[in-house]
Amino acid sequence: MRVLKIFGRLMLSVITLSLLVSTVDAQNLKEFEKKVTEFTLDNGLHFIIIERRDAPVASFYTHVNVGGVDEPVGNTGIAHIFEHMAFKGTKYIGTTNWEEEKKVIDAMDEAYKDWLYEKYKPNPDEQALADKKAKFEELLEESKTYVVNNEFSEIIQNNGGTGLNASTGADLTNYFYSLPSNKAELWFNLEADRFKNPTYREFYVEKEVVREERRMRTESNPIGRLVEEFLAVAYTAHPYGRPIVGWNSDITATTIEDAQRFYETYYIPSNITIGIAGDVDPKRMKKLAEEYFSDLPGKGKVAPPVTTIEPAQRGERRFTIEGTSQPIMLIGYHVVSDSHEDFEALSLLGNIISNGRTSVLYKKLVDEEKLALQVGAFNGFPGSRFNSLFVTLAVPNAGVELDTLENRIYEEIEIVKGGSITQQELDRARTNIRAGIIRGLANNTGLALNFASTHATKGNWRDVFLQLERYDAVTLDDLQRVANKYLVKQSRTVGATVKADS
Repeated sequence: MRVLKIFGRLMLSVITLSLLVSTVDAQNLKEFEKKVTEFTLDNGLHFIIIERRDAPVASFYTHVNVGGVDEPVGNTGIAHIFEHMAFKGTKYIGTTNWEEEKKVIDAMDEAYKDWLYEKYKPNPDEQALADKKAKFEELLEESKTYVVNNEFSEIIQNNGGTGLNASTGADLTNYFYSLPSNKAELWFNLEADRFKNPTYREFYVEKEVVREERRMRTESNPIGRLVEEFLAVAYTAHPYGRPIVGWNSDITATTIEDAQRFYETYYIPSNITIGIAGDVDPKRMKKLAEEYFSDLPGKGKVAPPVTTIEPAQRGERRFTIEGTSQPIMLIGYHVVSDSHEDFEALSLLGNIISNGRTSVLYKKLVDEEKLALQVGAFNGFPGSRFNSLFVTLAVPNAGVELDTLENRIYEEIEIVKGGSITQQELDRARTNIRAGIIRGLANNTGLALNFASTHATKGNWRDVFLQLERYDAVTLDDLQRVANKYLVKQSRTVGATVKADS
């Protein structure tokens, strides 16, 4: 439905944030432990149930520990394509006749593979290529005659469901929506069926939807083009260098057979965590989980790990993209994963350097010197499961050369390395980050999301609170140390869009 977004924060005053932080600190981990029930089915699927009796509703969140980083070579974008499939219904929903539709889908995929094999020959037969494409398109049109459009989503909406969506990121794929709590069994029925028996209905239609997303978000978007090129240059080996939406040729090459293989490899019980938060009875949730999910295929299987390690960078990398848009610059440094002891210090450093109007770079380069229209830094891009990037994005003001802005950024970073950050700046950044985490625990969706994803990535939902403690433990010396250790020229990649020569 959408590629995972990592930005967007609600602006609150420091006083309000401080009160929010102290309130949750008073509740502490022990208060949440009273509300949480967790269990693992015999097949390995883990559930986390959070009781929250404020209103007769519940949010359901399915976290699959697979993203763009896990995709096979030649199938970039397949995680996102498969995500789209989960909204196309089941053998009983979204079709007028599943048995006949399945026959057409199978024949269509075979026809598409025949066309692909001919297409990628060194010297394809043009007439054979046209004939094979025509056969595929004929079957594609026939497959559409069985489809009942939007039946899956309409069932959810008609039963009071809201927020139906999903996202795919570098590290994960997730699916979520909310329902009245007395409709919980409906969620179990629908969610289990769509993941136990993927139908691949409208697979080739949705591939074109994904391709259109690529056109809009990357090919027609100056920042999207820059980010894609930037990651490809910053990473020479690790799959973080590949686009989540996929390379255009890989979208073309991906078949239903590829998607089924991807599903069998990664959509297995041990690789899925489900969070449910709201007005629910944990005992009933466990009974429904066993009834609907105990036969999810893949018992005993483990998803393969990513084994490629990005080699140490040997020196600064630079590139430019020519275009007609205004100049934009990305500066990135190789840093660590979110399991590393320096991750929280780097996140705080990014917040202090250039997050918001009180940040170092914003005050100096945007407010005072008028060199930049926009500047921002963030840690953990494009993902954080593996060693990631600390990135600064900067847009110069009219008439300001990119070189001038770039050099001023480096000057300010060197000042930070010298120990210029104050305790007040650290406290403010810590409050901002802590409040962002805590706001995610203020509603059912946030609770289900944060607890399930933290369990999946860290092995324990309690790490949501332990992370708060780690942020509290960061000192000014830590900030100076990580700035000097990681923000160095040797590990730096610089990319920019520039005006094409007329």
